[in-house]
Amino acid sequence: MLTREAEPGAMPAMPLAPFVRAVRRVRFAGRHLTRDRRALPDFLILGAQKSGTTSLYYQLVRHPRILPCFTKEVHYFTLQQWRDQRWYRAHFPRKWELTRRSAVCGEATPYYLFEPRVPARVAPALPNARFVALLRNPSERAYSHYQHARARGHETLGFAEALERETERLAPELERMQREPGYVSLVHQRFSYFSRGLYAEQLARWLGHFPRERFLVLPAERFYADPDAVCGRVFDFLGLPPARLPSLSVPNRREYAPLDADLRVELGRRYAPHNRELADLLGEDFGWG
Repeated sequence: MLTREAEPGAMPAMPLAPFVRAVRRVRFAGRHLTRDRRALPDFLILGAQKSGTTSLYYQLVRHPRILPCFTKEVHYFTLQQWRDQRWYRAHFPRKWELTRRSAVCGEATPYYLFEPRVPARVAPALPNARFVALLRNPSERAYSHYQHARARGHETLGFAEALERETERLAPELERMQREPGYVSLVHQRFSYFSRGLYAEQLARWLGHFPRERFLVLPAERFYADPDAVCGRVFDFLGLPPARLPSLSVPNRREYAPLDADLRVELGRRYAPHNRELADLLGEDFGWG
């Protein structure tokens, strides 16, 4: 664990992570005092997980007219849905700051795209919001998600076995989520490797609550290849002028063994009809093999 360096005769160093968490708690408590004077988000980055949403968010908030959220992933409509809206407001800038700078604000919680109850929760809370979805080749996304779960100690199965057992793992969780509106399922969040790549059905749920023109859906591969162009598309979508931004840094990069070739082929076969459904829905084929 990282610690602060102690000078001779100084008190023992405090662990850095708890110290940072304590500072953030104090800062948030101060923001909470002004929660009624704070805005709700103008836009949400919905996902998908492991598709570059963190990089996209931190690049967007470099624009002089996009003010950052207190934390990138608020999870208000998923893990924190039991809290009141004033808690949510405390994460965003004050209204006068946005007005003075003709600015907008937003957050990025990739679980919003996949959690089936979220669109119905967002609709009454943010009726005028806009939504950005960054979607990655689902086979690559699934494997990256699996490696993320392994690195965090959540997953003990091999990738092939985890895929085979996914329905068995998720089915009872989905049933309980339907029965209990307030139930939070970490199993659904953590072990949904294949299911999160079924983008068409997830977007269709959102389109049942909001018009199509409120959504900007882009392939992550385009963002990786030309982040400036993709950010420009987002700025235009949000009604903002172009901006010259510093070079993009890529957080959350993890090195791991490549996906087994046979399993890649099998995943591509399974995803093919869903990718065609997505192309029909969007009127654009992202070219995922």
